Amino acid sequence: MKYGALGTTGLKVSKICLGMMTYGSPSWRPWVLDEAAGRPVVRRAVELGVNFFDTADMYSNGVSEEITGRLLRECFTDRDQYVLATKVFYDVADQASPRPNHSGLSRKHILSAIDASLQRLGLDHVDLYQIHRWDYTTPIEETMQALHDVVRAGKARYIGASSMFAWQFLSAQHHARDAGLTPFVSMQNHYNLAYREEEREMIPLCRAQGVGLIPWSPLARGFLVGNRARDDAERRAAAAASPGSAAGAATSRAATDDLAQKYYYRDSDYAVVEALGRVAAARGLSNATVAYAWLLARGISAPIVGASKLPQIEQAAAAADVELTADEIASLEAPYEPHPVIGHF
Repeated sequence: MKYGALGTTGLKVSKICLGMMTYGSPSWRPWVLDEAAGRPVVRRAVELGVNFFDTADMYSNGVSEEITGRLLRECFTDRDQYVLATKVFYDVADQASPRPNHSGLSRKHILSAIDASLQRLGLDHVDLYQIHRWDYTTPIEETMQALHDVVRAGKARYIGASSMFAWQFLSAQHHARDAGLTPFVSMQNHYNLAYREEEREMIPLCRAQGVGLIPWSPLARGFLVGNRARDDAERRAAAAASPGSAAGAATSRAATDDLAQKYYYRDSDYAVVEALGRVAAARGLSNATVAYAWLLARGISAPIVGASKLPQIEQAAAAADVELTADEIASLEAPYEPHPVIGHF
């Protein structure tokens, strides 16, 4: 495993970050692994040198944080051996009716949420505390002051942000710096070979400001692996109409992931997968390894990998040692066609 700084900070993170949304409660999402099933994957990631782990308070309604804390204590003897990130914004509990102060980025919610996250994690601090989405109802001044106070209280070492528009991120950074508050050091955005709209504004902005990039969905919700069929939606409908039939989608994630149908599955997206498959076959590597290697070649600090099987984390770790040629990168990027902006809400 190779390591690098997160943006212009002194924080050293592995080139692969293990996304902990995969581990929690299958009752939250059917593809989520429970603690016993997730333990071998997390242990293997640690054996491969991964020291960077990302979760969120709302994953499995808080269970992901509980499992993350326990597994990392099992795998590491020293708290400073690993870098842990979590997020705040959403209501942790699935509720039929809204709970106005249990979500968003108000001072009230942030200060309550960090304490609840630390209790679930069994820790006194996280390394990176991230806002999961932009809050259109809370002044950014209030949010940035609350996040600064979380850092000043020693409950987080750094703060980061996730998907939003570039103007929003810039306004938050400007306010933090003008007011002498803690600025964001990372951006967890939606970026992969099949969705590259972030190259227009957000990624250039982050590079100009020295902000580390840790994108989510680096395999396009599994689409880039190459096992998605154009008729997945029809197959899911047929499977629902005839339980027990062989009409289901290729994987459990594909069978239940309606967002993937909205985000990808265009003809040009399949052309990207085909180009990826050609480069991977010529290299004797998996599609996943090459897709991660492309992100690293684009200057990403660490893609956030969701792994439910040992080969998946091994293929991800292998990407740290793959250097793509300029011709390979050009061939991977050539089929891309612009998409509507997605993933911000």
